[in-house]
Amino acid sequence: MRRSDREVKDRKGIEEILLKCRTCHVAMVDDGSPYIVPLSYGYKFTETGVLELYFHSALDGKKLDILRKNNKVCFEISDDGEPVSSESPCNRGYYYSSIIGFGEVVFITDPEEKCKSLSMIVMHHAKISIEYNESQVENVCVYKIVSSDFSGKKKTKV
Repeated sequence: MRRSDREVKDRKGIEEILLKCRTCHVAMVDDGSPYIVPLSYGYKFTETGVLELYFHSALDGKKLDILRKNNKVCFEISDDGEPVSSESPCNRGYYYSSIIGFGEVVFITDPEEKCKSLSMIVMHHAKISIEYNESQVENVCVYKIVSSDFSGKKKTKV
């Protein structure tokens, strides 16, 4: 990272960004062409510090066709930011926080794990606890990005 003064390395800092953001942009490659989609997400860290981002969708579609052929992805999560106020045009910009990473998509087929994953997504977005049952997740595709290669970046007001 070129601006090491803006790098967020610690898990607490990364989690602060994950908590305040709502959309993850997932980039993939379709026969040599880029394709990117914005998705709602839930997340957790494993005991070894691996980041797992959880998503859901319909059972079919272009995104899933691509991911089934090539499960390697890049992802970006960022907040809306806030404009930097300055008289000098050279000092304009945004206060922001973001995470960028690389990982692999793993499709979740176990009904119990699908239920837990959907509950995690709803908790992240709506801040409510919902328990799903197996019949509710039959017609939903649930998958996660597993990443040990991610970094955070933040420009804050001084």
